[in-house]
Amino acid sequence: MKRLVIAPHVDDDVIGCGGILDADTLVYYCGVDAFHEVSAQERFDEAAAVSLATGHDFIWPTGNRCVNRYDVASLISDFERVIGEHSLDEVLLPWPSYNQDHRAVYDAAMVALRPHDRNQFIPRVLLYEEPDCFWPGMREPFTPTLFRPIDIERKLHLYSLMKSQVRGMRSPEHLRALARVRGAACNEEYAEAYHILRWVE
Repeated sequence: MKRLVIAPHVDDDVIGCGGILDADTLVYYCGVDAFHEVSAQERFDEAAAVSLATGHDFIWPTGNRCVNRYDVASLISDFERVIGEHSLDEVLLPWPSYNQDHRAVYDAAMVALRPHDRNQFIPRVLLYEEPDCFWPGMREPFTPTLFRPIDIERKLHLYSLMKSQVRGMRSPEHLRALARVRGAACNEEYAEAYHILRWVE
């Protein structure tokens, strides 16, 4: 099964889907510019280290898309192009949460993934979860409808490879605790949770 993970930033793929990144996965990073005193090259090197560890491929736009200033129209055209260039079974998107880039990515993906004569139809579309999904001010809470057991040590190792992005608000301890809660929901030690938007057999 070939899957595409759409990551608003370099780290969203590991935080939300690190347990399932493998050689059948393609990650599309929406923006890789310098931000929070971290250079674009440093972010690229960290993404490459994760890719080397899992065997997955990753790509991003040819131009510099500035973090916190994503344009939905340009995202739509990028997503349609990437989807059209690859034979995909599944696309994973971030839960919109409170992050403005995550919201822009979600809105653009809803257009790019719509059933349409000119678009490749992707049978499975899922939303992945991150620690910011727990902010109580969100209009709609994250509602898990699919659980995938994971090796938490592997996921935390991948996260450590993106050392510039490891922060207290999404610490390794938080990722472990969240995976344990999701594992308890599906009778596994650790798991990742997803919300199904579309699932066609």
